[in-house]
Amino acid sequence: MATFWCTEALPLAVTAMLPVCLFPTLGILPSKKVCPQYFLETNFLFLSGLIMASSIEEWGLHRRIALKVLGIVGVKPAWLILGMMMTSSFLSMWLSNTATTAMMLPIANAILESLFGDLETLKEKCQSSVKLHSLPLVASEKQSLSAENGADVTDSSDLWSADELQSESRYQLNVWKGFLICIPYAASIGGTATLTGTAPNLILIGQLKRLCFKTNDRRSQAEARARALILEDYRRLGPIKFAEGAISFFFVLFAVLLFTRDPKFVTGWSVLFKKGYVSDAVTGVIIVSILFFFPSEKPSLRWWSDPEAPKRPYVPLLSWKKAQDSVPWNIILLLGGGFAMAKACEESGLASWMGGHLQPMAQVPPAAAVMLITAFLACFTEFASNTATIIIFLPVIAEMALGASVNPLYFMIPATVGCSYAFMLPVSTPPNSIAFASGHLMVKDMVKTGIVMNILGVLSVALAMNTWGVAMFDLNTYPDWALAPNASTSNLTTPQQPSTSLTSN
Repeated sequence: MATFWCTEALPLAVTAMLPVCLFPTLGILPSKKVCPQYFLETNFLFLSGLIMASSIEEWGLHRRIALKVLGIVGVKPAWLILGMMMTSSFLSMWLSNTATTAMMLPIANAILESLFGDLETLKEKCQSSVKLHSLPLVASEKQSLSAENGADVTDSSDLWSADELQSESRYQLNVWKGFLICIPYAASIGGTATLTGTAPNLILIGQLKRLCFKTNDRRSQAEARARALILEDYRRLGPIKFAEGAISFFFVLFAVLLFTRDPKFVTGWSVLFKKGYVSDAVTGVIIVSILFFFPSEKPSLRWWSDPEAPKRPYVPLLSWKKAQDSVPWNIILLLGGGFAMAKACEESGLASWMGGHLQPMAQVPPAAAVMLITAFLACFTEFASNTATIIIFLPVIAEMALGASVNPLYFMIPATVGCSYAFMLPVSTPPNSIAFASGHLMVKDMVKTGIVMNILGVLSVALAMNTWGVAMFDLNTYPDWALAPNASTSNLTTPQQPSTSLTSN
């Protein structure tokens, strides 16, 4: 399946469905265990985030946010990418990586359309081999300048040769791809910053986580003109509408409820219900269900005295048809296929067999072992669920640390963080899948960028654990709680069941 996913010999969603027929016929896993993996509780949280994103897109809230961001940070791609990554990382510290990506991608697309126009037109420019003596940079900018200055802007300084136009189009297309890739990457990285940011971090609790763009004068002039046009577009939007305000409220409410359900350091609202019964999926479904009946216009409080009120059509914030058309349903199958593979690895004993091959690493110097463990898990999690990977290997890594008389945190923390560094394939994480589903990325785009990200991630974790991590976690000291190996490993091999609400990360 990993080969099929890499080569795209079959559509990704079709490949994701292969476990339904292959695992039972090959005697790996019965059908009654494979099929439920395709719609776990995690998928409901995932679906809730996508529906919330479709409601934001329906009422243009993402465009308002995009234009506001553009007006604040400017239109230089390097600064925009930094701004989008910082925003995505911050949101991902508290929300599901998947929901963060699903909500940020429409905003990124709106920003890019404001800068470069329609993507399909941009692709046609990039692929064009027509040789022209000169072309205007952007027709709309030419008209705008003519209207403002009353001057002819077809001066040779504002014209591009065919080669320059193609070069600029390729640059813009690469910026577009960079935007799409940076958001899921930032979400995955941001999720490692807090214990509740992603599922592997929660499992660790239970088992104790310059792009520099070249520029030139023409491009700078275009950016300045684009900034003026963007600010004007934002002014044309007018004051925030009732529907936009309502969706903003429900978005913030969604984030707050997800964070406060069980924040660990204080008592969450889940204690109001029977223990273990309420998860983040419940929160997601409740919030998105409200969107289907909450009015998109401010209700009139004088309906009894307004004879026209009953005649006005009732329009909710979101219709099912819009959700059905907007949600990329194939990603649900991709997510399920990953869970099915993880289940098969566990049931067939492949996980235990691979985990056993980590035992010789106990003889490796700890500083080198940290890098090897992180690199191994960062590669393994490209093909398996982050959550499944950490559940499989964390007990083995803990036992290896105890056997080598090393502080278990020295190995367990980089292993946990490494499981979130899945950047190379669309199926590695749901955020990657969402970005890939836009249709503007190819697998080779993600592989080329992901390899560099994986290498930088492994080196960063190794550097952190062997420098300030030693002082922060007192890694040179063997802790008292690890003095009883039998008890410790027993606890580790039967971990507390963590919240499954974030297993889509």
